[in-house]
Amino acid sequence: MTNRQTERIAVVTGGTTGIGLATAQYLLARGHRVAIFGQNEGHVRNAKDDLTREFGAERLFARTVDLVQPPQITAFFRELEQSWGSAGVLVCNAGVSPKGVDGPSPFDEVDLKEWNSVLSVNLTGAMLCCQAVLPGMVRHGFGRIVFVGSIAGRTLPRIAGSAYVTSKAAMAGLARSLVWPYGAHGVTANVVAPGRIATAMAGAISAPTNQAAIARIPAGRMGVPNEVAAAIGFLAGDEAAFVNGAILDVNGGEYAPA
Repeated sequence: MTNRQTERIAVVTGGTTGIGLATAQYLLARGHRVAIFGQNEGHVRNAKDDLTREFGAERLFARTVDLVQPPQITAFFRELEQSWGSAGVLVCNAGVSPKGVDGPSPFDEVDLKEWNSVLSVNLTGAMLCCQAVLPGMVRHGFGRIVFVGSIAGRTLPRIAGSAYVTSKAAMAGLARSLVWPYGAHGVTANVVAPGRIATAMAGAISAPTNQAAIARIPAGRMGVPNEVAAAIGFLAGDEAAFVNGAILDVNGGEYAPA
Protein backbone atom coordinates (compact mmCIF):
# COMPACT_ATOMS: atom_id res chain seq x y z
CA MET A 1 0.00 0.00 0.00
CA THR A 2 1.38 3.37 -1.01
CA ASN A 3 1.64 6.32 1.35
CA ARG A 4 -0.66 8.23 -0.98
CA GLN A 5 -3.31 5.54 -0.65
CA THR A 6 -3.13 5.39 3.15
CA GLU A 7 -3.69 9.14 3.33
CA ARG A 8 -6.62 9.13 0.93
CA ILE A 9 -9.98 10.65 1.89
CA ALA A 10 -12.96 8.36 1.36
CA VAL A 11 -16.65 9.22 1.57
CA VAL A 12 -19.15 6.45 2.29
CA THR A 13 -22.80 7.42 1.94
CA GLY A 14 -25.12 5.43 4.16
CA GLY A 15 -22.00 4.56 6.12
CA THR A 16 -23.69 4.07 9.47
CA THR A 17 -25.06 0.53 9.23
CA GLY A 18 -24.70 -2.71 7.26
CA ILE A 19 -22.54 -2.67 4.16
CA GLY A 20 -21.74 1.03 4.53
CA LEU A 21 -20.47 0.66 8.09
CA ALA A 22 -18.44 -2.41 7.13
CA THR A 23 -16.91 -0.42 4.25
CA ALA A 24 -16.00 2.43 6.58
CA GLN A 25 -14.31 -0.06 8.91
CA TYR A 26 -12.46 -1.67 5.99
CA LEU A 27 -11.11 1.66 4.73
CA LEU A 28 -10.21 2.97 8.18
CA ALA A 29 -8.33 -0.26 8.92
CA ARG A 30 -6.23 0.42 5.82
CA GLY A 31 -5.29 3.93 6.80
CA HIS A 32 -7.83 6.04 4.96
CA ARG A 33 -9.50 9.07 6.41
CA VAL A 34 -13.21 8.27 6.17
CA ALA A 35 -16.23 10.53 6.04
CA ILE A 36 -19.62 8.92 6.56
CA PHE A 37 -23.14 10.20 6.58
CA GLY A 38 -26.63 8.87 7.08
CA GLN A 39 -30.14 10.20 7.45
CA ASN A 40 -30.85 8.73 10.89
CA GLU A 41 -29.22 10.84 13.59
CA GLY A 42 -29.15 7.96 16.07
CA HIS A 43 -27.43 5.65 13.60
CA VAL A 44 -24.86 8.34 12.83
CA ARG A 45 -24.14 8.81 16.51
CA ASN A 46 -23.82 5.07 17.16
CA ALA A 47 -21.57 4.52 14.16
CA LYS A 48 -19.37 7.45 15.13
CA ASP A 49 -19.02 6.11 18.66
CA ASP A 50 -18.22 2.57 17.48
CA LEU A 51 -15.70 3.67 14.87
CA THR A 52 -14.05 6.13 17.24
CA ARG A 53 -13.56 3.40 19.84
CA GLU A 54 -11.91 1.17 17.24
CA PHE A 55 -9.92 3.65 15.17
CA GLY A 56 -9.88 6.95 17.05
CA ALA A 57 -11.53 10.22 16.09
CA GLU A 58 -8.73 11.79 14.05
CA ARG A 59 -9.52 10.01 10.77
CA LEU A 60 -13.31 10.02 11.09
CA PHE A 61 -15.82 12.61 9.87
CA ALA A 62 -19.51 11.80 10.53
CA ARG A 63 -22.58 13.91 9.78
CA THR A 64 -26.35 13.57 9.42
CA VAL A 65 -27.40 14.19 5.80
CA ASP A 66 -30.69 13.63 4.01
CA LEU A 67 -29.99 12.75 0.39
CA VAL A 68 -33.33 14.12 -0.76
CA GLN A 69 -32.16 17.56 0.40
CA PRO A 70 -29.50 18.74 -2.11
CA PRO A 71 -28.42 21.70 0.08
CA GLN A 72 -27.45 19.24 2.82
CA ILE A 73 -25.29 17.31 0.34
CA THR A 74 -23.60 20.51 -0.78
CA ALA A 75 -23.00 21.59 2.81
CA PHE A 76 -21.50 18.20 3.73
CA PHE A 77 -18.94 18.24 0.93
CA ARG A 78 -18.13 21.90 1.50
CA GLU A 79 -17.40 21.23 5.17
CA LEU A 80 -15.36 18.15 4.29
CA GLU A 81 -13.30 20.13 1.77
CA GLN A 82 -12.63 22.84 4.33
CA SER A 83 -11.72 20.32 7.04
CA TRP A 84 -9.70 17.71 5.13
CA GLY A 85 -9.59 18.49 1.43
CA SER A 86 -10.94 16.72 -1.64
CA ALA A 87 -12.24 13.15 -1.50
CA GLY A 88 -10.38 10.64 -3.64
CA VAL A 89 -12.85 7.82 -3.02
CA LEU A 90 -16.64 7.93 -3.12
CA VAL A 91 -18.74 4.92 -2.18
CA CYS A 92 -22.39 5.50 -3.08
CA ASN A 93 -24.01 3.02 -0.73
CA ALA A 94 -27.04 4.83 0.71
CA GLY A 95 -30.31 3.29 -0.36
CA VAL A 96 -33.90 2.62 0.62
CA SER A 97 -36.16 -0.30 -0.27
CA PRO A 98 -39.68 0.30 1.05
CA LYS A 99 -41.76 -2.76 1.85
CA GLY A 100 -45.11 -3.30 3.49
CA VAL A 101 -46.21 -6.18 5.69
CA ASP A 102 -46.65 -8.38 2.63
CA GLY A 103 -43.48 -7.25 0.87
CA PRO A 104 -42.95 -4.57 -1.79
CA SER A 105 -45.90 -2.85 -3.42
CA PRO A 106 -47.12 -4.51 -6.64
CA PHE A 107 -46.14 -2.43 -9.65
CA ASP A 108 -49.68 -1.21 -10.35
CA GLU A 109 -49.94 0.03 -6.77
CA VAL A 110 -46.69 2.02 -6.65
CA ASP A 111 -47.58 5.68 -6.24
CA LEU A 112 -45.50 8.57 -7.49
CA LYS A 113 -44.49 9.57 -3.97
CA GLU A 114 -42.86 6.18 -3.30
CA TRP A 115 -41.28 6.06 -6.77
CA ASN A 116 -39.75 9.52 -6.49
CA SER A 117 -38.62 8.94 -2.91
CA VAL A 118 -36.68 5.79 -3.79
CA LEU A 119 -35.05 7.24 -6.91
CA SER A 120 -34.22 10.48 -5.10
CA VAL A 121 -32.17 8.62 -2.49
CA ASN A 122 -30.78 5.69 -4.45
CA LEU A 123 -30.00 7.34 -7.78
CA THR A 124 -30.29 11.12 -7.73
CA GLY A 125 -28.46 11.30 -4.40
CA ALA A 126 -25.61 9.27 -5.87
CA MET A 127 -25.46 11.54 -8.91
CA LEU A 128 -25.27 14.66 -6.74
CA CYS A 129 -22.47 13.16 -4.66
CA CYS A 130 -20.54 12.37 -7.85
CA GLN A 131 -20.93 15.94 -9.02
CA ALA A 132 -19.57 17.13 -5.68
CA VAL A 133 -16.38 15.04 -5.76
CA LEU A 134 -15.46 14.88 -9.43
CA PRO A 135 -13.87 18.34 -9.75
CA GLY A 136 -11.42 17.49 -6.96
CA MET A 137 -10.71 14.06 -8.42
CA VAL A 138 -9.92 15.58 -11.80
CA ARG A 139 -7.77 18.25 -10.19
CA HIS A 140 -5.68 15.64 -8.36
CA GLY A 141 -5.61 13.10 -11.18
CA PHE A 142 -7.12 10.33 -9.11
CA GLY A 143 -10.61 9.13 -8.22
CA ARG A 144 -12.45 5.96 -7.35
CA ILE A 145 -16.25 5.95 -7.46
CA VAL A 146 -17.99 2.76 -6.39
CA PHE A 147 -21.76 2.40 -6.63
CA VAL A 148 -23.41 -0.23 -4.46
CA GLY A 149 -25.99 -1.79 -6.75
CA SER A 150 -27.87 -5.03 -6.20
CA ILE A 151 -28.57 -8.42 -7.70
CA ALA A 152 -32.10 -7.04 -8.05
CA GLY A 153 -30.79 -4.68 -10.71
CA ARG A 154 -28.97 -7.49 -12.54
CA THR A 155 -31.54 -10.25 -13.02
CA LEU A 156 -35.18 -11.14 -12.44
CA PRO A 157 -36.08 -9.53 -9.09
CA ARG A 158 -37.77 -11.79 -6.57
CA ILE A 159 -37.91 -9.66 -3.44
CA ALA A 160 -37.41 -5.97 -4.21
CA GLY A 161 -39.98 -3.51 -5.50
CA SER A 162 -39.94 -1.89 -8.94
CA ALA A 163 -38.59 1.49 -7.83
CA TYR A 164 -35.66 -0.11 -6.01
CA VAL A 165 -34.93 -2.44 -8.93
CA THR A 166 -34.99 0.45 -11.38
CA SER A 167 -32.70 2.59 -9.23
CA LYS A 168 -30.13 -0.17 -8.83
CA ALA A 169 -30.15 -1.12 -12.52
CA ALA A 170 -29.65 2.55 -13.41
CA MET A 171 -26.47 2.71 -11.32
CA ALA A 172 -24.68 0.70 -14.00
CA GLY A 173 -25.66 3.30 -16.57
CA LEU A 174 -24.53 6.10 -14.30
CA ALA A 175 -21.15 4.40 -13.81
CA ARG A 176 -20.70 3.88 -17.56
CA SER A 177 -21.59 7.52 -18.24
CA LEU A 178 -18.55 8.58 -16.20
CA VAL A 179 -16.00 6.25 -17.83
CA TRP A 180 -15.16 8.20 -20.97
CA PRO A 181 -15.32 11.79 -19.66
CA TYR A 182 -13.22 11.06 -16.57
CA GLY A 183 -11.13 7.98 -17.30
CA ALA A 184 -8.29 10.03 -18.78
CA HIS A 185 -8.08 11.91 -15.47
CA GLY A 186 -7.37 8.80 -13.39
CA VAL A 187 -10.98 8.41 -12.28
CA THR A 188 -12.77 5.06 -12.38
CA ALA A 189 -16.45 4.31 -11.79
CA ASN A 190 -17.65 0.78 -11.04
CA VAL A 191 -20.54 -1.07 -9.45
CA VAL A 192 -20.56 -3.73 -6.75
CA ALA A 193 -23.80 -5.72 -6.94
CA PRO A 194 -24.46 -7.65 -3.71
CA GLY A 195 -26.84 -10.54 -3.48
CA ARG A 196 -28.69 -11.41 -0.30
CA ILE A 197 -26.60 -9.98 2.54
CA ALA A 198 -27.25 -10.42 6.26
CA THR A 199 -28.06 -6.85 7.29
CA ALA A 200 -30.85 -5.18 9.22
CA MET A 201 -32.49 -4.27 5.90
CA ALA A 202 -32.65 -7.95 4.93
CA GLY A 203 -34.22 -9.00 8.23
CA ALA A 204 -33.71 -12.18 10.22
CA ILE A 205 -31.90 -15.03 8.48
CA SER A 206 -34.68 -17.35 9.66
CA ALA A 207 -37.33 -15.30 7.82
CA PRO A 208 -39.06 -17.27 5.02
CA THR A 209 -37.90 -14.76 2.40
CA ASN A 210 -34.27 -15.26 3.41
CA GLN A 211 -34.58 -19.02 3.66
CA ALA A 212 -35.97 -19.08 0.12
CA ALA A 213 -33.05 -16.92 -1.01
CA ILE A 214 -30.52 -19.22 0.66
CA ALA A 215 -32.00 -22.16 -1.23
CA ARG A 216 -31.10 -20.39 -4.50
CA ILE A 217 -27.52 -19.61 -3.47
CA PRO A 218 -24.88 -22.25 -4.29
CA ALA A 219 -22.85 -21.10 -1.28
CA GLY A 220 -25.78 -22.20 0.89
CA ARG A 221 -25.84 -19.03 3.00
CA MET A 222 -26.36 -15.30 2.93
CA GLY A 223 -23.37 -13.06 2.52
CA VAL A 224 -22.02 -10.81 5.24
CA PRO A 225 -21.27 -7.07 4.95
CA ASN A 226 -17.50 -7.59 5.28
CA GLU A 227 -17.47 -9.61 2.06
CA VAL A 228 -19.08 -6.78 0.14
CA ALA A 229 -16.79 -4.24 1.83
CA ALA A 230 -13.74 -6.17 0.60
CA ALA A 231 -15.00 -5.96 -2.99
CA ILE A 232 -15.65 -2.24 -2.61
CA GLY A 233 -12.22 -1.79 -1.04
CA PHE A 234 -10.54 -3.45 -4.01
CA LEU A 235 -12.28 -1.17 -6.51
CA ALA A 236 -11.38 1.82 -4.34
CA GLY A 237 -7.68 1.02 -4.37
CA ASP A 238 -4.68 1.55 -6.61
CA GLU A 239 -4.76 -2.09 -7.73
CA ALA A 240 -8.06 -1.50 -9.58
CA ALA A 241 -6.74 1.33 -11.76
CA PHE A 242 -7.53 -0.61 -14.98
CA VAL A 243 -11.05 -1.63 -13.88
CA ASN A 244 -13.52 0.93 -15.16
CA GLY A 245 -17.23 0.68 -15.97
CA ALA A 246 -17.43 -2.84 -14.54
CA ILE A 247 -19.98 -4.63 -12.38
CA LEU A 248 -18.61 -6.91 -9.66
CA ASP A 249 -21.22 -9.44 -8.50
CA VAL A 250 -21.00 -10.54 -4.85
CA ASN A 251 -23.84 -13.01 -4.51
CA GLY A 252 -22.49 -16.47 -3.66
CA GLY A 253 -23.18 -17.67 -7.20
CA GLU A 254 -26.91 -16.95 -7.21
CA TYR A 255 -26.44 -14.94 -10.39
CA ALA A 256 -23.50 -15.86 -12.59
CA PRO A 257 -23.68 -14.06 -15.95
CA ALA A 258 -21.68 -15.28 -18.93
